[in-house]
Amino acid sequence: MPEIPATQPHRLRTKFRALLRELSKFGTVGGIAFTIDLAIFNVLLQSDVETLVAKTISTVLATTVAFTGNRFWTWRHRAHSHMARQYTMFFVLNAIGLGIGLSCLAISHYGLGQIWPAFQTPLADNISGQLVGTAVGTLFRFWSYRRFVFRDTPAHDPVSTGQHPEHRPTNVSTPPSPVRDTA
Repeated sequence: MPEIPATQPHRLRTKFRALLRELSKFGTVGGIAFTIDLAIFNVLLQSDVETLVAKTISTVLATTVAFTGNRFWTWRHRAHSHMARQYTMFFVLNAIGLGIGLSCLAISHYGLGQIWPAFQTPLADNISGQLVGTAVGTLFRFWSYRRFVFRDTPAHDPVSTGQHPEHRPTNVSTPPSPVRDTA
């Protein structure tokens, strides 16, 4: 009995589920990196390190954790043939995300802080740098990592190539994966 090709709503549901899975993994890795960033940032602030320097150091350390988690867990099913390229692109795009966060922090601390001193407190720095800056930077990072760093590998789709699923070669087999990701 011939297989019925997947319907458009089924494909959309499948893509949406995959996106939600990626987003939840990205969020988990990001949550861990955020916690590291927050802890280091506040330790450095308490050690009288200048605000923007403290944020830069904490972000670079958290980025290393985020790259490892995203490469080997979030997007491990995507192409990983150019590790040096991925590593470089990840850090370049993360630097742009850092710039977004630093901009929010600088506007609050140095811009608004000149008018209202309450914007130069550690609480205001955490709100502008950690919450606002990180939120906007995270949106940029998720989009850019998916698009440029961890590119999607095109899946073989028998329907789009004009082949029929029941006419697959029988001598081609896929080796079993030693580690299966069920999340």
